[in-house]
Amino acid sequence: MNIIISPSTIPSFNLSAEEYLFSQKNEDFLFLYVNDPSVIIGSNQAVINEVDIDFCIEYDISVIRRLSGGGAVYHDKGNLNYSFIHNKTGEPLSANFLNPIVETLHSLGIPAVIGKRKDIWLDGYKISGTASHISRGRELHHGTLLYDTDLDVLQKALSSKQKNTIKRATASVPSPVINIKTFLLESIGSAPDITQFTENIIKSLLSYYRSDKRLKLQEKDIEVIETLRKAKYIQRDWNYRM
Repeated sequence: MNIIISPSTIPSFNLSAEEYLFSQKNEDFLFLYVNDPSVIIGSNQAVINEVDIDFCIEYDISVIRRLSGGGAVYHDKGNLNYSFIHNKTGEPLSANFLNPIVETLHSLGIPAVIGKRKDIWLDGYKISGTASHISRGRELHHGTLLYDTDLDVLQKALSSKQKNTIKRATASVPSPVINIKTFLLESIGSAPDITQFTENIIKSLLSYYRSDKRLKLQEKDIEVIETLRKAKYIQRDWNYRM
């Protein structure tokens, strides 16, 4: 497994990097990244149904469409994102791709469990939603880890005043959420900051895969990613196409 930590917190860059690793490479990747405040919507969703657009404009929250399906999610610098990218196995889709994340959380004393919708729950609250995309013999499974996200902003950004305006679009399924940091503070009285938590996750995943390598995107990779970002992920006709 090639483990790559993104050099950027720009949402459009990281979504472009995911697509690049998915469509232009033929190796297995675990891509980890943190985004600036943003709402990431599923490929078959309508922005107007999911997002309070005025709120997002006022608070400089990007709205970007991803490659995969599923529901809308809020990202900020208290949220760690993971993306598993590999060649298609031929097996039925399941939540098994979450095993490395759940086992890593367990190693850090966080009793997370996999839910019915290929998500991760903690103490009755959702801490990770996921989505998948399969094409041309490749699989992409990615998700969030709520660690120290501003849940008030999350709620407001994802509270559209015009829900169900576009009937054919996929609707999000809301769930009660909690930050992992809040759970740790309440259960053991202390918790690392997001930087240390991310480092702990990376070290645990390296141990899980028996690897000591953190790969970096090379300059030639970044050039291709930037070209894709400018051609697609910052374009209104992609992000607001429904």
